[in-house]
Amino acid sequence: MSVPLSILDLAPISEGSSAAAAVRNSIDLARHAEQWGYHRFWLAEHHFASVASSASLTLLGLVAAATERIRVGTGAVQVGQHTSASIVEAFGTVDALHPGRLDLGLGRSGHRRTQYGAATTTAKGGRPVLDAVVGRTQVRDGVVVPPPFDPRRVLDRSKFLASLEALQQPGARSLDFADQVAEISALLDGTYTTSDGVALHAVPGEGIDTELWIFGSSAGESAELAGRLGLPFAAAYHVAPGTALDAVAAYRAAFRPSRVLAAPYVIVSADVVVAADDDTARRHASTYGHWVHNVRSGAGAGEYLDPATAAPLTDDQFRLVEDRLAAQIVGSPATVVERLDALRRVSGADELLVTTITHAHADRLESHRLLAGAWGLRGSLAA
Repeated sequence: MSVPLSILDLAPISEGSSAAAAVRNSIDLARHAEQWGYHRFWLAEHHFASVASSASLTLLGLVAAATERIRVGTGAVQVGQHTSASIVEAFGTVDALHPGRLDLGLGRSGHRRTQYGAATTTAKGGRPVLDAVVGRTQVRDGVVVPPPFDPRRVLDRSKFLASLEALQQPGARSLDFADQVAEISALLDGTYTTSDGVALHAVPGEGIDTELWIFGSSAGESAELAGRLGLPFAAAYHVAPGTALDAVAAYRAAFRPSRVLAAPYVIVSADVVVAADDDTARRHASTYGHWVHNVRSGAGAGEYLDPATAAPLTDDQFRLVEDRLAAQIVGSPATVVERLDALRRVSGADELLVTTITHAHADRLESHRLLAGAWGLRGSLAA
């Protein structure tokens, strides 16, 4: 195929397993991904859930140490829950031993003021208000585009709000996303000064050779900022299939050439499960809806259930997650390649980023191996 393929890993914890096993599985997957020819291996950041990538900056170092060539990065650091200096110093520390291989992906998740996305405003009392979205699922030249998910449908936000409080010091205030991206950029290039005009230098961190990325899922602040700054942009189709294509369009419309990029560069992500045949793949993916439902019920990502023992979703549960199920790309290598290539074609992506969750680690490895071979990645024929 004509574009590189990369991996986004959530370090999922399977039912009956442990966080320690999930970390070991992520390291194992990264080693195989390098062997099979994947371009990047990125780590998501999620907190207070049954995933082991909460300390993505720490896991980044472990993955970099376990590999030799593949680019390693964050997809994305939730900058509202970190200081700019802590992010840059952490990356600088890893870069000291693994120079020139790191991708610093930034996402605005964790910013209290903008946590519900660009379409949201805040009414008195902090209650989120979102313009109602109606419509039916479309298929654009082979790409499933469901109606945008309305976050008011999340059944219970109490754990989410408690998590935001736990992840910041009492009284701490997150910077606006654009301001924090500017701080991080200044710390990296050595031009950072405080509000009082005092110059500070991140050691290690300043001057490292890292790629700075902005993540987004809608035609809002993140897409516009990435375009305006001339940075590469990652559009989260795997999280928001109803708005990711709009995010790509907004990024391109806002793009201004920079010293980093002369033209827009876009990665589009997708949830993928590959197996030898369509039926086996569907069986491996059959508890993905349960996992998404846990998130949208407010409980957070739970342990990934065993398809052999999990009860089917109820009708009400299915309705809460049907957009994500419709957009998940599941099947044989030929089936998945056809749909991924449609996503590449429709989005104009320069690169695709796939994330795969299965109960059995062996099935997740096999999914990525089969996809690498079908996509034609160099080195993908290795065992």
